[in-house]
Amino acid sequence: MTEKRKVMVGLSGGVDSAVAAWILKEQGYDVTCAFMRNWDSLTNDDILGNPTLNDDVCSQEQDWTDAKAAADKLGLPLLRVDFVQEYWTEVFRRFLDDYRKGRTPNPDILCNRYIKFDSFLKFRDENGFDTVATGHYAKMVKMDGHNIIAKADDRNKDQSYFLAQVKKEVLDDVLFPLGSIDKPEVRRIAHELDLNVAEKKDSTGICFIGERQFRQFLSNYLPMKSGRIVNLPTHETVGEHKGVLYYTIGQRKGLDIGGTGPYFVIGKDVQENILYVTDAAHQDLLYSDSCLVTGVNLLSSRMIEGDLCAKFRYRQNDNPVSVKVLDENSVLVSYPQTVRSVTPGQQAVFYDGDIMLGGGTIDAVYRNGQDLMNCIITEGKK
Repeated sequence: MTEKRKVMVGLSGGVDSAVAAWILKEQGYDVTCAFMRNWDSLTNDDILGNPTLNDDVCSQEQDWTDAKAAADKLGLPLLRVDFVQEYWTEVFRRFLDDYRKGRTPNPDILCNRYIKFDSFLKFRDENGFDTVATGHYAKMVKMDGHNIIAKADDRNKDQSYFLAQVKKEVLDDVLFPLGSIDKPEVRRIAHELDLNVAEKKDSTGICFIGERQFRQFLSNYLPMKSGRIVNLPTHETVGEHKGVLYYTIGQRKGLDIGGTGPYFVIGKDVQENILYVTDAAHQDLLYSDSCLVTGVNLLSSRMIEGDLCAKFRYRQNDNPVSVKVLDENSVLVSYPQTVRSVTPGQQAVFYDGDIMLGGGTIDAVYRNGQDLMNCIITEGKK
């Protein structure tokens, strides 16, 4: 009798990972579930030297309870794995460092690279499992004899974007059971199995930390420093921000600007603590025609160059682009049709059809060969 392949499923306490575990059990795998504990307010604040927080209670213990109930219902063992230190060092510190520079990082991408598909894989190897699986909406396809990531069939839920920084070397031992089914089907299966998480809403908070009042949460680590909100091109001060680091390019809500509107964030001067916005009549200031992308991660044997498509943020439509390789880690991405709100710190992810070739961090954004952020700051000082 052939021995069953041992798979460890990351069980988050949500409906997607629970159904992924059931699918693998039905397919004949020897399934063990594992819940990753990656955030501990007391531990992390001791490291920071700031033991008093004013944020919401972390939802992770409720997620553990939900994961345990789902695993019990499925008749599967559940492990509890602690990656608090790894998450703090590899994900959260990088997240804060980017915000200090005035960038807008994506913690889910960092989380996938350093925790779910690094620390979790090391735990797999140390405990004798053959492979791991998660509840991501993405597909694996074969190219040159190896696995490569492709878009999920459910395009509304496709999460391939968040996997752009995973190391290609690990993909041959990873499974994505939900790649060929859609979210309504996942919920239908969960109801049929009478799972406790069948109607649990999807998580929209910071990876592994949960849903918080974002500005208040960040203020525990990046203290608030109010300053002027300046409208370009009029140079008029139209309000006061709560901390220039907390805003992102293209943001419209939460600016607390009275009077006429709407206003959109177009730039941040971190040194002078000024937030630049523009009104609806001057939204062209949000559009760029090229960007520098660094830290490029290749997920196939094919170089990222030539005519491709790219997403500059999650749920964005594919943008036709032309990619020029500058060196082994950097590319210049051109899109003469212009794209709105391409943001430093976010991820540019490249596709050839449904196949994801990899991605990198947006380092600078240009229009007509000029650094757009520098141009906005320079104009603001006039």
